[in-house]
Amino acid sequence: MRRRTGRLRTALTVVAAWSALAGAALAGAAPASGAPDGGPPGFHRLAPGVRYTEFDIPASKGVAHAHVLSVDLRNPRVSVDLLHPGAVAARAPVSRLADAQGAVAGVNGDFFNITETQHPGVEATGASVGPAIAGGRTLKAAVPDGQRFGPALPPGTSTRDVLGVGTDHRARLDSLALDGSVATADTRLPLGGLNQYALPVGSVGAFTSDWGTVSRVRATCGTDTDRAAPCSTDTHEVTVQDGRVVSSADTPGNGPIASGTTVLVGREAGAQQLRKLSLGERVVVRHRLVAATSRIPYRFVIGGYPVLRGGQPLAGLDTTTAAVRTAAGISDGGSRLLLLALDGAPEFRTGLTIAEVADTMRELGSVDAFSLDGGGSTTLAAREPGSTTSTVRNHPSGGAERPVPNGIGVFSRS
Repeated sequence: MRRRTGRLRTALTVVAAWSALAGAALAGAAPASGAPDGGPPGFHRLAPGVRYTEFDIPASKGVAHAHVLSVDLRNPRVSVDLLHPGAVAARAPVSRLADAQGAVAGVNGDFFNITETQHPGVEATGASVGPAIAGGRTLKAAVPDGQRFGPALPPGTSTRDVLGVGTDHRARLDSLALDGSVATADTRLPLGGLNQYALPVGSVGAFTSDWGTVSRVRATCGTDTDRAAPCSTDTHEVTVQDGRVVSSADTPGNGPIASGTTVLVGREAGAQQLRKLSLGERVVVRHRLVAATSRIPYRFVIGGYPVLRGGQPLAGLDTTTAAVRTAAGISDGGSRLLLLALDGAPEFRTGLTIAEVADTMRELGSVDAFSLDGGGSTTLAAREPGSTTSTVRNHPSGGAERPVPNGIGVFSRS
C-alpha cells in the first residue's frame, strides 16, 4: 500500500479551503484544484466524482493514519447506496460486497450482532443495529437502545439515528422510527420490530424474505435496557402467507422466508396476542419507517450515531477511549460525502477518540458527521481506474477483512 503522510493541520486546511471553493467550481468556474473535474488538492481521482487520499493525524494517543474518500453527489454520474450481502442476517467483507454490487469504493457500516456469549446456544444473527434502506427499499428497523452493540451512545442519540441520501441526491442526518401494525377483523396490534435481531419486551415483530435464513430466537432475548438479560420463556410465532395465517409455533424458527410471506414473532404480551390467531384467519401487516426531519424519501439509509451537527461536536463525546474508527461526513449542503477509515496497522492502532473523530471530520469540511462501526470492522476498499476489482486501502486491525452486514457503497458511471 502506498503511503502519503503529512501533518493533519496542513492536509485538512487544504481540503477545507477546497470545500469552500468547490461550489463555484461546480457552478462553472475554473476548478479550485486545477483538476479536470474540480477535485480537491491532495486527492487523486478514482472515478468521475470520486477521489481518495490518505494522511497522518497526530492524536492524543499517538499518530493515526486516515484514508478518506470524497464523493461529489452533485455529479450526475455518482450515487451512494447500501452495500449488503442480500439478507439482513448475513455478513461479507467490504471488498467482496463492493465488487458484487459494482461499487467503485466503499467503507464498512453499522454496528451489529457480532456475538452471543451472553446467551449460550443462541445463534448470533450478524444483523445490524439501526435502520437500513437500500435502493429505496426498507430492509429493517432499529433495535432498542439497550440491545445495541458498540460503544455507549452520546447523550441525546439513539439506535434510530441514521445517515441517509434522499431522492434529491443530498445526504443528511435523521432519525427513523418504525410505524407498523398487525390487523385482524377484531383487533389491531402495534408492530414493534422489522427484521431486527432484538424486539422490544412485550412486542410483536415482523420478519420478511429480506431477513435471510438465520434463526429468529435471538429476537426474544435480552430486554430493552439489558442486552445480556435471559431469553424470554414466553414466545410465539405465526406465519402469514398471502394475508392468512398458515402455521404457528411456540418457538421462533429459522430457514428462508418466501416472498409474500411474513413471519410474526411475539414475546410476552405480544406472544399472548399471537396465540389468539387461528389458522386461516386473515391478517394484514403494515410497516414503514417515519423520518423525524426530512419529508424527502430516502434512497439509502444506514445506522450509526451522530458526532457532529451544524458544525459543532455533540456534547458528551468520549475524549479518552481511542480506537480504529470509521466515519462519514456531510458538507456543501449535503452535496458532498466524506468517508473516513483509520488504518489498523500496528504503528497506527491507537487510533482516535470519538471527540477526535468529530474534530477531524470538521477539519475535513464536514458540517455534520456520523460514526460507524470501528475496530476490526474498519475497512476502506476502492478500485483504481480501469480495474474490475477493489483493493483494501487500510490495514484492518484484525489482520484481515472482517465480514460485516452492510456498508456505504460509492457508485460512479464512466
